[in-house]
Order: sequence, then structure tokens, then C-alpha cells
Amino acid sequence: MFFFRLISRLPLPVLYLFSDVLYLIARYVIRYRKKVIDENLRHAFPEKSAEERKAIRNRFYRNFTDAFFAETIKMLTISEKELRQRFQVVGQEIIDAEVLKGKSSLMMAGHVFNWEMAILGVALNTQVTAETVYLKLNNPFFDKLMLAIRTHFGGVMTEKREFRKSMITMRSEPRIVHLAADQRPPGKEKRYQRDFLNRPAYFFEGGEFMAKKMELPVFFGTMTKLKRGHYRFEFDPLASPPYENAAPHSITDEFCRRLEDNIRQQPDLYLWSHKRWKV
Repeated sequence: MFFFRLISRLPLPVLYLFSDVLYLIARYVIRYRKKVIDENLRHAFPEKSAEERKAIRNRFYRNFTDAFFAETIKMLTISEKELRQRFQVVGQEIIDAEVLKGKSSLMMAGHVFNWEMAILGVALNTQVTAETVYLKLNNPFFDKLMLAIRTHFGGVMTEKREFRKSMITMRSEPRIVHLAADQRPPGKEKRYQRDFLNRPAYFFEGGEFMAKKMELPVFFGTMTKLKRGHYRFEFDPLASPPYENAAPHSITDEFCRRLEDNIRQQPDLYLWSHKRWKV
């Protein structure tokens, strides 16, 4: 951990120099998951030419190494002042207002870069408790490192299995619950299949279940990259109670529509190297 804290204290422009090297290795040497990325882009954007999809892939490699190396490491020690300069949160007050009135609220977003920075940005800007549900990493060291990064500004991290227990406190302890709702559920989980970017995909429906069972408002987080190292994350209402007349899967379907819109705005920011569409 000490080594990463030491590296983290380097200015971000210096860390980007290391990221540049990793980008060249990922793109030209190991060609990191190139077949998976190309297949995903071909299905998602059949209207684009091969050259256009190649350009998206190459920009993805740049965003991937920036986000997973330079920016994530920097977040271990980043100052409040620098994070505020680099990460804008728009609409935080609308989701905070629901919690301040005594109602827990759900925030659903996808794996659009840099979602890790969003965890810190929301924790820094909110007036209330912000809890993020996460999947534990298999490597204990890196799991501990990511927890240290994600809680740098006081956000609460709850492992998915433990969250099932903490759900019972959502009425007595109102808070924002942040869900990365585009993760691919394992086969043993209850899941919902629908088209996503032109292919069938499975989705968790924990957010849908909680919102409708507990009458919770739901918000969507749209990510925009302004320039290298600078982002905007904007909250918008996605669904609100009462839900008695809502169609099955209505919240998940609307989440998918919003996420597709976000991806199409800046397609190189999505995690194309993930085998998301394996059904």
C-alpha cells in the first residue's frame, strides 16, 4: 500500500506519462482483448464503418489506461481541491433533497469512464450518506487498495452479499445507494434478459426490486468526459413512486435506454473489453 501511496502523490500529468506507455503496450504489443472489443463494437455500431469502430477502439485503450492506472492511483491521495477542479457533479441537490426528506434514493449508472472517480465525487459533494454496492475482488491486496481509494472522502462501501443485510436499514437510515447496474449477473442469480446495444444481455434487477418494494425514487448518472482528467457527472430523475401501475422491468428498461444514450454520446468511454453480452 505504501508504494501506491507514494506513486499517487505524483502529479497527474506525470502519471499520464506512465499511462501513455501502458496505452502503447495495450494497443500495439499485447493488443489487450482486441477480439472482444472489436466484436462488441461491431454489434453495438453496425452503422459505423470499420475505420470508425477502429478509432473508437483506439480511444478506448487511451481511456482505459488513463482511468485504470493514472486516475485511479491518483485518487488514493488526491486533494479535495483538485478533485473539485477535475470532477463536476451536477444535480446532487435533487437526490440529496429526497434523502433529507427521509427517503432513501437509488442512483443507477453504468461502467462509463471514470466511474471510480464518480464514487469520490458524489461522496465529496453530497450532504447525506452515499453508499456504493460493490463486488469484492478476488485478490485481497487489490480489494483493500480499491476500498482505500473509494472511501477517500468518506463514502460507504458495502459488498454485494452484505448489502442484502443492510437493506433493512434503508427506511430507518435514509441514504443514497449507488448501483453499477450494467454488470453481468452470474447464472445462479435471478436476472432479466433484454436487448442492449443490439444484442441480448442479462441484467441484475436489484434496483428495480428495491425501488418498487420500498417506493424509492431512482436517479440516473450520466458521465461526460470534458477533456483528459476532467469529467462531469449529472443526476437526472429516472423513476419515482408510486409504482402500482408501472410495467414489469420498467426501471431496468429505462436505465438501459439512458445508458445507451450515454454510451452513444462518447462511445470510447464504455468498458468494451468486458464480455458483457455472453448469454
